[in-house]
Amino acid sequence: MIRLIDLLVKAIAYSSCIGIGAASITLIYNATRTFNFAHASLVAWGMYVVFALTYLAGHTPYHHLLPAALFCGLIGGAIYLTVNRRLLKAKAKDITLMMSTLGVDLILFGFLNVFSDYLLRFHRLPAKYFILETRDTVLNIGPLSIRLVGVVAPAILVAVVILLHSFLTKTKLGISMRAAIENPELLSLSGANPELTYAIAWLIGGALAGLSGALLTLVVSGYTAAGMTMIATFFAGAIVGGLYSIYGALLGGLLVGLGEYLGVSFIASLAGGWVYAYRPALPLLVMAVTLLIQPAGLAALWGARR
Repeated sequence: MIRLIDLLVKAIAYSSCIGIGAASITLIYNATRTFNFAHASLVAWGMYVVFALTYLAGHTPYHHLLPAALFCGLIGGAIYLTVNRRLLKAKAKDITLMMSTLGVDLILFGFLNVFSDYLLRFHRLPAKYFILETRDTVLNIGPLSIRLVGVVAPAILVAVVILLHSFLTKTKLGISMRAAIENPELLSLSGANPELTYAIAWLIGGALAGLSGALLTLVVSGYTAAGMTMIATFFAGAIVGGLYSIYGALLGGLLVGLGEYLGVSFIASLAGGWVYAYRPALPLLVMAVTLLIQPAGLAALWGARR
């Protein structure tokens, strides 16, 4: 029973991280028509910022969630200013926008490996493969011991939903962003600055990706290719939720993460531990089924009922 509860807590924490990251993908896609494959390295950078600060500055990983989010948000803004903005001005096709982020991802991945080598050589940190789960706080509730990330991650997911909703519906900049998503031509005619709106979308999207990676350090092992390993899960969450709904992406990521974590654990209990090697196939399967049955995702079902 205790092992089952621990599994559920970790599954909820993991899926909350996926939901936050899926919202990043959907936000940037809706604002700029760009499938952001650099999301993988942004997640990994979030993991490494928390790892480095935890070892070098001390305190718990939770103290460094905000710096990781801010750092990755700045990277997101830099990607827009140096690459995405130019392509949007040139009216590049969607496939060109997408492939440009793949190139950016490889560059970020290269710099991340340099940073990893720096931490290993000059600070003697286990930067090639690290585990921060052991630094998590444990909550003792009667006979149960629950790790704090199982509470913090879903709480942050809820906070992200509330803050995004407030930003998109109650602030002038947020309303402009919604207009950019729904009708870019109308946004230009209204006198608003589309480029500022796109830049903010990349800043927020990068911050959400970094926050997702930062929280994941308390759930999974960290290494430079961690983001690439999980990128299919993030995209699956965005697609299941509906690419045109940020709230749908949050929910889709939550469901895909839960399905992946609990599904592979259940199958492994029946067939053996070798099943874990095929874990990345589960979100891909979910994504394929969703595209075949309900291409518009959960958001379309919600819209149909309203």
